[in-house]
Amino acid sequence: MANPCPISSQLIIFLMIISIYSTVCTSYALLSQWNTVLSPDILRTDPEAIRTASKDYGNLVHETPSAVLYPSSISDIINLIKISNNCSTPFRVAARGRGHSVRGQAMTRGGVVVDMASLSSRIKVSWDPLLGYYADVGGEQMWIDVLRATLEHGLAPISWTDYLYLSVGGTLSNAGISGQSFLHGPQISNVLQLDVITGKGDFLTCTEDMNSELFFAVLGGLGQFGIITRARIVLHKAPSRAKWVRLLYSDFSMFTRDQEHLISPSMINGPDYVEGSLITDHSPPNNWRSSFYSSSHQSKIHSLLQKNQGLLYSIELVKYYHDKNADSIVQEVEMLVKDLNFIPGFIFKKDVSLLDFLNRVGIIRSDNNKKCSSEELGQVDAHPWLNLFVPKSRIMDFNAGVFVNMILGQNRTSGPILFYPLNRQKWDGRMSAVIPDEDIFYTLGLLHSSRNTPTESDVLDKLNAEIIEFCEKSGIKIKQYLPHYDSKEDWMKHYGPKWDTFQERKTKFDPRMILSPGHGICTSVMDADA
Repeated sequence: MANPCPISSQLIIFLMIISIYSTVCTSYALLSQWNTVLSPDILRTDPEAIRTASKDYGNLVHETPSAVLYPSSISDIINLIKISNNCSTPFRVAARGRGHSVRGQAMTRGGVVVDMASLSSRIKVSWDPLLGYYADVGGEQMWIDVLRATLEHGLAPISWTDYLYLSVGGTLSNAGISGQSFLHGPQISNVLQLDVITGKGDFLTCTEDMNSELFFAVLGGLGQFGIITRARIVLHKAPSRAKWVRLLYSDFSMFTRDQEHLISPSMINGPDYVEGSLITDHSPPNNWRSSFYSSSHQSKIHSLLQKNQGLLYSIELVKYYHDKNADSIVQEVEMLVKDLNFIPGFIFKKDVSLLDFLNRVGIIRSDNNKKCSSEELGQVDAHPWLNLFVPKSRIMDFNAGVFVNMILGQNRTSGPILFYPLNRQKWDGRMSAVIPDEDIFYTLGLLHSSRNTPTESDVLDKLNAEIIEFCEKSGIKIKQYLPHYDSKEDWMKHYGPKWDTFQERKTKFDPRMILSPGHGICTSVMDADA
């Protein structure tokens, strides 16, 4: 394939200098020489650049890189990786999207962080008689910008995350889930083509049929096999509005039964979005993720909460519609909820534009940042999140052991708690993402926030560890989403039957273990080979 973009004159000079060195030179010497040749705007080692690349949204892990690359083109990234490969001891390279990792996954100690946001590719909408509508999107683009660009054509992607200010490459490296995933699958199930820079510095275009092993490896691959620089995303005709409904439950079995009914493939004219959540005294109905309820609604819910031992469950469902269907949408929603077992009188409704619904979390966070800037939030807040996939067969045990016996007893604000089902058939087992081996599984999101002090964040991290330990002792075969482990054994257990495939792909596409060291998998793999 042709070179994706021309090599800058600075890089040409640099490569000439590199050719003088033997291939056994140290990474320090290479980076030092590069820094004397390239503009400081491209490869930066100043305190501000290093400080920014040493933090993320989680604010729990801080690793200091040697330098930060602000690429002006894809070629800058390719050449960085090739330079690392030419070292006797390669330096690690971590691609950073928008800094929303929670456990240092986009960091590297002593290596080079690539600030993907420095790229500025276009969002191009196209149509093909075989593929339909699609958008070619740079890996550095944020989903909110993809949404806005595609809406100009009356189109939109069909699978989302709750928060849209995340990079396309970042979510596709994990999976990208939300309330649409039961119907359309995660975001990785809605990709037609990728441009990828492998750990060897090869630039490849891949699809399900072309360079297919790399295609499936990268989707959900945690950045271990390549850096996504472009994705071709499936588009559909965009609805104009969303009828948004929330229902309250006091009985967990009714709550989960109704969720599973709503996501059933047999549902005719069913919902477009389904998520569930918990409401407790310390995880109130309105929070940084949601301002759905009015003050009078909150008062009503609080009274109900006290009558139910401080624990309620909520189903959130949405039906999209076009302006021409406005007359029938009310009846359609009534049909959806008429056989559900929510608490009588505790149904709440809104009608909003599609953009306002999909960007609901971004709107709330923007309002909060008017009171406290994102920089200030990063200094004082930690986010020791726990995200799990829980097999349906054990959710009753999980509710009793975790929700009732652990979370309900926490005497501190814990942040939003999400719990909703997904259909396994919407996931492609050839991809690197790992899910439970059951047709239906639930995703748990404990979206903790705390002051960034050892006492507060450690308490929540201890709770996370206790939940995982409970599941292990009870034989509940959970899988971590957005995983982070400390040992080879934990990674092997996480991947299960896919571990051998993971190692084979790593050897093929990143044999020198250069990419994405923040997960700790590189060390685990090297230990396994030792």
